[in-house]
Amino acid sequence: MTTTAYSAPAEQYDYEIIKKFTIMAIVWAVVGMFVGVYIASELAWPWLNFDSPYFSFGRFRPVHTGAVIFGFGGSALFATSYYVVQRTCQTRLWGGGLIPFTFWGWQVVIVLAALSYVTGYSQGREYAEMEWPIDILIELVWVAYLAIYIGTLMKRKQPHIYVANWFYVSFILATALLHTFNNLAVPVGLFTLKSYSLFSGPMDAMTQWWYGHNAVGFFLTAAFLGMMYYFVPKHAGRPVYSYRLSIVHFWALSFMYMWVGTHHLHWTALPDWASTLGATFSIMLLLPSWGGMINGIMTLSGAWDKMRTDPIMRFMIVALSFYGMSTFEGPLMSLKDVNALSHYTDWTVGHVHSGALGWVAMISFGSIYHMLPRLWNTQMYSVKLINVHFWLATVGVLLYIVAMWISGIMQGLMWRAFDDFGNLQYSFVESVAAMHPFYAMRAIGGLFFLTGMCVMAYNCYKTIRQGQAEASNAAAVAQAA
Repeated sequence: MTTTAYSAPAEQYDYEIIKKFTIMAIVWAVVGMFVGVYIASELAWPWLNFDSPYFSFGRFRPVHTGAVIFGFGGSALFATSYYVVQRTCQTRLWGGGLIPFTFWGWQVVIVLAALSYVTGYSQGREYAEMEWPIDILIELVWVAYLAIYIGTLMKRKQPHIYVANWFYVSFILATALLHTFNNLAVPVGLFTLKSYSLFSGPMDAMTQWWYGHNAVGFFLTAAFLGMMYYFVPKHAGRPVYSYRLSIVHFWALSFMYMWVGTHHLHWTALPDWASTLGATFSIMLLLPSWGGMINGIMTLSGAWDKMRTDPIMRFMIVALSFYGMSTFEGPLMSLKDVNALSHYTDWTVGHVHSGALGWVAMISFGSIYHMLPRLWNTQMYSVKLINVHFWLATVGVLLYIVAMWISGIMQGLMWRAFDDFGNLQYSFVESVAAMHPFYAMRAIGGLFFLTGMCVMAYNCYKTIRQGQAEASNAAAVAQAA
């Protein structure tokens, strides 16, 4: 394809920073998902650990979560938020030298974090927490990000702040708050990476899950809802179904999510009232979550015919479907009786990945595919390859979560089974052996998803090269004229 599809107002908007973050989002997705497939394979076939600490599951697992959540997801959010705030405010980014600092600072954070995990330097807590010097660098990058975003909103040429920007701002503010308080630590010394958490015992657990679930709530939900509220109506060519509902969705989500983290701590030393409060708000959270999902799907009213011909639209509608499913499953699993069966099992892993792969990754893929031709002023190299990617990703995520649902429920039932004498009916080793076929199925599902990601990387690479060639040809023609 050599026809030019879009005009690029380079003088009006700062697209260079968006291009860099978009490319790195794709790079980190490939890297992070490759590590994810590898560690899934380690669980199915333990010999892949190679008797080396550097290749062990315990050290590679946070590399996977860090590269996918913060590398891929974070870079995609930087790219799309910078794109959306400029387009909806009709102004260039504010910030000058702070803008490239957010890019290079964030990439350095991801690389240093991966190196620290592999070499064994970690706080050893959930959600891949880094050591204190890296935490400080994250704080600096994030403050710069907030300043750029607020500064751009303040110089907007539109009187109205579009709702997608509301979600992005809440994500930036909440993530800064969460990161600051969860990482309050006392370093052992100025020239050592070792530190101790400021909290301990149940207080540390509650702080960690206040952070952990709100990282899901704001980094992986509110932020990507900002993506959804711009790119779904924009790509469908339709207005948001109910703008009023999107505002209600925003405020209800922002208020309720902060309270739900303690539902991860049922049946622990945490006071019962605290975990009950978390479960109560989790159930209440179902209403705004489904309100947002319905708002996104109803936005496609009058544009359903695009589903037959436009694979980018398929990515978006499947993402919304997984968002609805995950936000139903989460409140269900927060109930104490269900949690007694599901907690510590692979059901939780399946739930997390139905949200991470089905919602976060799918809406990111759709948004990047929409944005890429406009950034490089060209058309996508191959629409057929987008369709191939869609089916590989969809099959992959379904294989993954079905395997984990079966494995998790089986685990919970085997661990709770007693014989006629009141003894445990199954040993832990027997439950591990029973999980093996589902671990292999999970690894195969991950391989499908990774293959689709590689197809996307190739398609995007060819699109970028195509756009660069067209720009060079146009410049040569202009110079000759």
